[in-house]
Amino acid sequence: MSNYFLNSGNGSLMAEVAAIIVENKAYLSEIDGKIGDGDHGVNMAKGFSRAAGKLQGEESFDQSLSVLSDVLMSEIGGSMGPLYGMFFSDMADKLQGEESIDAAIYATALSAGLKGVIEIGSAKVGDKTMLDCLVPAIEEFEQTMAGGGDFRSALKVQVTAAEKGRDSTIDLVAKVGRSSRLGERSRGVLDAGATSCCLILSTLATGIEARLG
Repeated sequence: MSNYFLNSGNGSLMAEVAAIIVENKAYLSEIDGKIGDGDHGVNMAKGFSRAAGKLQGEESFDQSLSVLSDVLMSEIGGSMGPLYGMFFSDMADKLQGEESIDAAIYATALSAGLKGVIEIGSAKVGDKTMLDCLVPAIEEFEQTMAGGGDFRSALKVQVTAAEKGRDSTIDLVAKVGRSSRLGERSRGVLDAGATSCCLILSTLATGIEARLG
């Protein structure tokens, strides 16, 4: 059983991520509309679909991440474009030059992406944002590997942790962004950013797992 996947020729992986975002455009905007501007799905789908259109499928994983980052940072409105753009850009930097990617390299890239998001944002876990999905997903992945788990099992744990993190935002009160103005009225609704983050992390995990020899 392989414990790595090849970096080359994996532009199709990010195309799969883009497709799931486009598929859920209406759902993401519906969630966002309950406590926000209602344009999260539209903006995300626009950026991811444009990026997918620039991918040929033969790019390395880090190259496809860079393409997506460039589009999100230059063509997406609001806060999510820069946040996701930085996440993918910092991941790409850590993966550049790697011929194959194992669990340790993948974890390092995820951590770098998380650091980038935290540095340009003002949120923390518990504020009802994408971090409530991203942080536990990365932490659970790393803890599984530290406990002796293999790449496949850690990827499965990542998906479960991302889903739990997403669902945790239902009971949270928004502390940042436009929805924070609602106070207690923001409770009882999923956060759109955490939901899109869960879609991205879950699709990445299942896509990478499918590519492990």
